[in-house]
Amino acid sequence: MLNFLNPPSAPPPFSRYSQMVSAQANFRWLHISGQVGCDRQHKTAQGFAAQAELAWSNLIACLEADGMTVQDLVKVNVILTRGEDVPASRIARDKALAGAQPASTLIVVSSLASPEWLIEVEAIAARAA
Repeated sequence: MLNFLNPPSAPPPFSRYSQMVSAQANFRWLHISGQVGCDRQHKTAQGFAAQAELAWSNLIACLEADGMTVQDLVKVNVILTRGEDVPASRIARDKALAGAQPASTLIVVSSLASPEWLIEVEAIAARAA
């Protein structure tokens, strides 16, 4: 079982996520590489909203390929190239996660591996073995 916690001794989350998540012994772990807003032919979607939706869709496809769901997410890292996309990023994340509240970090950087990419999402998931 995953335990999603927001201890009273730490500040409450700024949006929908948990300050910490613990997993019991005998869990199977899945580490998902950064997913960006491109399709299977490596065509990058146009605009932030389309890239964010595709990046999250790609991440969920990785989860599902290993028999997991967003409810199994322990930690997500969202990396953006523009600070003004933070509100839209939170909307895309909340839609994709459908109520799941893994631990989360949001980072704004000057560039990703391709200059056309505006978002990258990576994650760690766990499920009872």
